[in-house]
Amino acid sequence: MAHYFVGDIQGCYQELSLLLAKVDFNPSRDQLWAVGDLVARGPEPLAVLRLFQSLEDAGNVVLGNHDLHLLAVFAGLKKAKACDHLQAIVDADDGESLINFLRCQPLMRELPQHKLVMTHAGVPPQWDLATLRQECHRVSEALMADDYLEALIAKMYTQTSENWSESLSGIDRLRYCINALTRMRFLHPDGALDFDCKQAPQSMMNSSLTPWFTFKNQLPQDYRIIFGHWAALMGKTDNEQMLALDTGCCWGEYLTLYHLEKNERITQKSLNKG
Repeated sequence: MAHYFVGDIQGCYQELSLLLAKVDFNPSRDQLWAVGDLVARGPEPLAVLRLFQSLEDAGNVVLGNHDLHLLAVFAGLKKAKACDHLQAIVDADDGESLINFLRCQPLMRELPQHKLVMTHAGVPPQWDLATLRQECHRVSEALMADDYLEALIAKMYTQTSENWSESLSGIDRLRYCINALTRMRFLHPDGALDFDCKQAPQSMMNSSLTPWFTFKNQLPQDYRIIFGHWAALMGKTDNEQMLALDTGCCWGEYLTLYHLEKNERITQKSLNKG
């Protein structure tokens, strides 16, 4: 069995198909792990969702911020941007089935035998492994509840800088987990999340902001974190414990597939002519 991890697909179905063909991916023997943001910006998010739903146990997805946003768009709580190509999902006969598929996906997946965790944006440096598991489980429970739209999805949006505290409760606790695991890039000196800066660390002019992965984290020292979300990194963190896979396919760069057993990256140039 081979474990393949793929960066932010964001609707780039053709590039994903070419990557899988390069490695002769076979769901009867291999596993495909996706760091989230299956949808948005690329031209074929509907095809991407259908593929991962069809993979069943051979596909392992974590939710990204665009995947969660799709839940809000499908329910009419938010409007989709035309460039995100989400209307095809809203109009699809199997749209509701695909949304229910997304609702079942967690914010974190773990491969204990290989000592790694996968999230969309990263792991807050304040959290140990037990906290990560616990807080992600809380969000999964809320997503599967009958009132998930009004109790969670409608309230998950915020631009207020947030920091972790054990005293957080209710929607504030759930929202911190969602924001940290699906939107995090830079942190303030006190560890609070910043939602404004998306540029590469080497281009950063604000000395008070630091990439989350440069903070000392509380995970076991031999664990690795696989994440996406931050295209400006182009897969580089200068930290062997942190494996970044978003390499900007939907922006005209390339899609990255990581073969765990070979410790190898395979790439496919974007077919986006725009």
